[in-house]
Amino acid sequence: MTEIVIPYRPHVGQRQFHNDRARFRVLACGRRWGKTTAAVAETIRAAVQQPRAMVWWVAPTYALANLGWREMGVLLPSALVADLSLSERRIVLSNGAEIWIKSAENITGLRGAGIDLVVIDEAAFVREEAWTNALRPALSDRQGRAVFISTPLGRNWFYALFVRGEEQGDQEWHSLRYRTADNPLISPAEIEAARRDMPERTFRQEFEAEFIEDAGAVFRRVAAAAVATPAGAGEDTVWGVDWGKHNDFTVITVLDGNGTMLSFDRFNEVDYVLQLARLRAMAERFRPRIIVAEANAMGEPLVEQLRREGLPVIGFTTTAATKARLIEALALSFERGEIKILPERVLINELQAFEVNLSSSGAARYAAPSGLHDDCVISLALAWYAVAGIVAGPAILEI
Repeated sequence: MTEIVIPYRPHVGQRQFHNDRARFRVLACGRRWGKTTAAVAETIRAAVQQPRAMVWWVAPTYALANLGWREMGVLLPSALVADLSLSERRIVLSNGAEIWIKSAENITGLRGAGIDLVVIDEAAFVREEAWTNALRPALSDRQGRAVFISTPLGRNWFYALFVRGEEQGDQEWHSLRYRTADNPLISPAEIEAARRDMPERTFRQEFEAEFIEDAGAVFRRVAAAAVATPAGAGEDTVWGVDWGKHNDFTVITVLDGNGTMLSFDRFNEVDYVLQLARLRAMAERFRPRIIVAEANAMGEPLVEQLRREGLPVIGFTTTAATKARLIEALALSFERGEIKILPERVLINELQAFEVNLSSSGAARYAAPSGLHDDCVISLALAWYAVAGIVAGPAILEI
């Protein structure tokens, strides 16, 4: 049972990870380095080498946990499996060892069992109390081991564990960090293409596996971009409009064709008829070349009304995918110094607070923190989207 063959040929970095026998290992990696595959192989090794071992794979969500489950199905030889439960995501090996795939969404479900090895996948996105309150105590009676694997997410509790593993005085902990480029199967040209297409901070976190301060935030260099001055009028301008009424705000952002902010209006508790009148009044002063307006919900009839009045309006339907592209394009404009904004405190606050989190499916989810607004951000992003469309040609506006 201790010598098995699995369809896995570790590269140099993965071998270093497997050869590290510290009780608690912290593995910070760039995307596509191969941390999931390596950790699944480590899970299998632990279960095979120790009869009746209890081995857990814990991920932030059920959707992410299923990634480990599927990889387990690829690497684990079927001849070793004595029993398998799809509903429980549990595998029993012929030596009596058990492998469980679990989610950290419900911490109560992580209590109770004694564990010989736990792998915490995407640990930076798991709540710290899942480790401190449930998993760490479960290791005590068996002197169990833990592996933390993740791409960094700022300097949160995963960062604290990584620092602990770098300290020489604590022999139980050890940390390893690898860039995406350390995977020999990833093309250097692909990595360089990603570097060009992504904001610097995002690239450093996702590909260089760096622990960036405030990495949950999306926009950098906001203060440096807040150097525009208000204008009383303008020709051939570019607009972004995010509609609101009661809880949310309607925000109208006006840029010139070079991406410099000329005007900004934000209001709520205003009837839609009056909102349209307010927008038309602005159009008399800032002659729009193009207006990109949110088309979701009440936005669609408002867009249609403005079109009937002859205004050059394009409707933008916001989905998780289109919002991500919208926000990433705006973030890149700040990184490159291509946009200049008015020093409006509400706008700056929204930009600096705006954050990215991991959704249940593992995709990036962009939003304002709970209780805050993102209307200014979306309006500015729509206006920048229009500027980019003018520069690159109309195809970019076809989402």
